[in-house]
Amino acid sequence: MAMIRVNPVHVDVRTGWLDGRPREIVWGDERLPVTRIVAVREETAAFPAATGPRTIFEVSAGGAALALTFRHRSRRWTIDGLDDAVLETRSAAPLRLATVVA
Repeated sequence: MAMIRVNPVHVDVRTGWLDGRPREIVWGDERLPVTRIVAVREETAAFPAATGPRTIFEVSAGGAALALTFRHRSRRWTIDGLDDAVLETRSAAPLRLATVVA
């Protein structure tokens, strides 16, 4: 199981009221509850000037592992990575939103 980078897909995310951590991901017409936050990487000290600071959450949601990115400057959430097992087992509908980067 390895994380595969995908073209960023815009998603809506509900966050915790006090800590700002993701609680639910709305991807198209699917609602995926975040069951576990595996890792958090904050890029607030060193970041590309063009995109600005970001925080990357590796989460387990709806039986899938996702790399969820919050871009602080634009205040947008995107999915930037999927677990490779998801590509084999998920239905084709949500995967039409993301194309795998070669």
